[in-house]
Amino acid sequence: MKTLSAKAIPENRRWYVIDAADCVLGRLATQVAARLRGKHLPIFTPHVDTGDFIVVVNAEKVRLTGKKWEQKTYYRHTGYMGGLKSVTAKKMRQQRPEDLIRYAVWGMLPKNRLGRRLYKKLKVYAGPEHPHQAQQPEKIAFPN
Repeated sequence: MKTLSAKAIPENRRWYVIDAADCVLGRLATQVAARLRGKHLPIFTPHVDTGDFIVVVNAEKVRLTGKKWEQKTYYRHTGYMGGLKSVTAKKMRQQRPEDLIRYAVWGMLPKNRLGRRLYKKLKVYAGPEHPHQAQQPEKIAFPN
């Protein structure tokens, strides 16, 4: 009996839309990362992109538990001396709410060429509208 290795076939990819309103950020991100990798499929292969496209809407309405809105801090560096910048989750939600979900999902993907390819299949929008109606995405509802 041979072990089957999946092939990355673009025709098998499906589109899903997820409403992030009132979903806890970490729990939502784990589900999104698993679907991007294809771990929900029986043909999952770790080194092959077998996952689906994910469209996340209502990113501005995502929830964090506890005091994370004030205490969780995101860091980045400008590349210049003393260029470490920090922003709290509350301020990031006001400025760029899509990045909350993007950073959480990126942290759960592999840090290599495959991970970068998977990350490009994630589309995040702050409001309820998205420009991917032509792909006829299926709606997925996660328990909060």
